[in-house]
Amino acid sequence: MKYKGFFITGTDTGIGKTHVALGLMRMLQAEGLKVVGMKPVASGATWNGEQWLNEDALALRKVSSLSVKLEWVNPYAFELPASPHIAAKKMGQTVELSSLLEAFAKLAEVADCVVVEGVGGWKVPISDHLDVSDLASALELPVLLVVGLRLGCISHARLTHESMVHSGVKLAGWIANTLDPGLLHAEAVIETLCREFGQEPVAILPFQPGDPEVHGHLEEWNSTEILRIGRP
Repeated sequence: MKYKGFFITGTDTGIGKTHVALGLMRMLQAEGLKVVGMKPVASGATWNGEQWLNEDALALRKVSSLSVKLEWVNPYAFELPASPHIAAKKMGQTVELSSLLEAFAKLAEVADCVVVEGVGGWKVPISDHLDVSDLASALELPVLLVVGLRLGCISHARLTHESMVHSGVKLAGWIANTLDPGLLHAEAVIETLCREFGQEPVAILPFQPGDPEVHGHLEEWNSTEILRIGRP
């Protein structure tokens, strides 16, 4: 069956969106789907003599089931590791929604499922008139919220979830990603968020520092629920 895809967002930057996106891609591939990753906008890139390269975008492309053009995976890559609307201005560019939708359409045409990783948090501006939340709405994908388990995450998670609900997107579920292995009463934190969100997490990922390509075991994902959510 062909799935349109999923949009991955988080409660903050550095929250583990790439880690989650790669794990989700591998889980979907284990179900027999041709999956490609997409990082529509990326801040923090290096010039290789021909184009700007972002590590997250390269990781998503590497794990993809198909060999696809980097400009489809990552239409906008900016040198400065800053908010995208600032990084784009420094390079004399403006992120255009139409270009992002066009690149997504090309990926969706060749794959069974496209896993789209947002940039920063849910309300990060990617231009003067466009936020990450606007992109997710325009793509009309079910959204997965990554909550980094660390001190202070409950407030960040509740505020993000509230904004997502008000935006009208389809909230596919949430992932608890352990950022601080020493977090006190982590189980109680998860229980609190389950009560606030009205649903269990589709995955609880253990602490895994280092390379973002490292991912949790496939059995940590509720594949049945994720496939049900993503079914067209």
